[in-house]
Amino acid sequence: MKISFHGAARTVTGSKHLVSLDNGETFLLDCGMFQGMGRDTEGLNASFGFDPKTVNYIILSHAHIDHTGLIPKLVKDGFSGNIYCTPATKALATILLEDSAMIQRDDAKYGNKRRAKQGLPPIEPLYDMDHVNLAIPMLTEIEYDKPTQITDSVELLYTDAGHIIGSACISLKIKDRGEIKRLSFSGDVGRYRDMILRSPAAFPQADFMIIESTYGDKLHDLIHTTPDDLLKFIQKTCVEQKGNLIIPAFSVGRTQEILYELNQLSLEKRLPHIPVYVDSPLSIEATDVLKSFPKYFNKKIQKVLEVDEDPFDFEGLRYIKSVEESKALNEDLHPKVIISASGMADAGRVKHHIKNNIDNPKNTILLVGYCEPHSLGGRLMNGQKEVRIYSENYIVKAEVGSIRSMSAHGDYEDLMQFLACQLPDAVKQIFVVHGEADVQDHFAERLRKKGFKEVNVPEMHEEFILQ
Repeated sequence: MKISFHGAARTVTGSKHLVSLDNGETFLLDCGMFQGMGRDTEGLNASFGFDPKTVNYIILSHAHIDHTGLIPKLVKDGFSGNIYCTPATKALATILLEDSAMIQRDDAKYGNKRRAKQGLPPIEPLYDMDHVNLAIPMLTEIEYDKPTQITDSVELLYTDAGHIIGSACISLKIKDRGEIKRLSFSGDVGRYRDMILRSPAAFPQADFMIIESTYGDKLHDLIHTTPDDLLKFIQKTCVEQKGNLIIPAFSVGRTQEILYELNQLSLEKRLPHIPVYVDSPLSIEATDVLKSFPKYFNKKIQKVLEVDEDPFDFEGLRYIKSVEESKALNEDLHPKVIISASGMADAGRVKHHIKNNIDNPKNTILLVGYCEPHSLGGRLMNGQKEVRIYSENYIVKAEVGSIRSMSAHGDYEDLMQFLACQLPDAVKQIFVVHGEADVQDHFAERLRKKGFKEVNVPEMHEEFILQ
């Protein structure tokens, strides 16, 4: 049995891990898109590093685009098997992949106007809606905590990873040369004190383990101060300076967390009378999906639901759907809060809002989650005074702020707690993925000190034999 790493290797995004059995069966753990990698992004997404026609099926950990976003391209290039996922992941992946196709279409259209003026050939999207429509029927639901024989050689068990609705740790029992080998993949691990979701669950002992490391060298704030932090930015930017507060936020997970916190401020009568716009049709759909799976909420939200039937809604909240309405926000001179995707600010409507607000010192761009260093959000977070947006340079005059307490990824203590159900001596090999290179190295050393014997940090396209 072999495994090769074709994404999230020495980087955060593009999760793709290819498992090849000795009987010829081949499957993929996740099929994610690279995001926020600067000029390298296009090339990384253009080539898989393996032949899609040889993949028999895909097992998804969760719906985020950096774990699902290249599925339609895989289909376009010849994949035709089942795609296994939890019910909530199917619901979210459906809307996320449709949105991804539309973003690529619109970005290509916008970019090609500039390219035409420069005499350059047009660029093509990675895939279109036809490929998404071919992929969606392949999504096959499997519930949490229900061992399922998906082939004669592979049994799949999903356990809750607590990262977003439907996120899962993948545990596999694999028949290989007459032996049973147990391979587990963490997917993305959530926090044990998440404001909305249940904590990550324990999972069976593994022989081989793949573990994410996004915050493998950091500790989150122990005390959540997010409502107060949000209130400070709204008060200063919108009330005192009469400016706009632009919040890039992932449509799935982060947007709903912000809405929940703003709703808490509203219930406490502390939220100023400033309009809050969610400018992302995808966020609207994702919020509806979240509401349709209340059994995955933690006990705190279950209690809130007893007195507030919609903990993600409040007075002054408005949803923007059409492009015309979105453009009109940039012509509205009244102070406001705009929450828009994407979270790294590298695509979607928020990129336009940043472009239109970045040169006014009254405004604030508030970053509320992880941003890959090469992404627009990452460059702003790192203090760059001039950034390039849609092929034009902009001086950063708006304030750039961040709230570090908001994260759907566990810190290194959460990750070690997640692994506490494993006997380190029984794990023959553990692979560290999904983190910046130096973070992966730091987390790998932490695992060695905890007693894990063979800890590997794979390079892109590197292959290992599991024996």
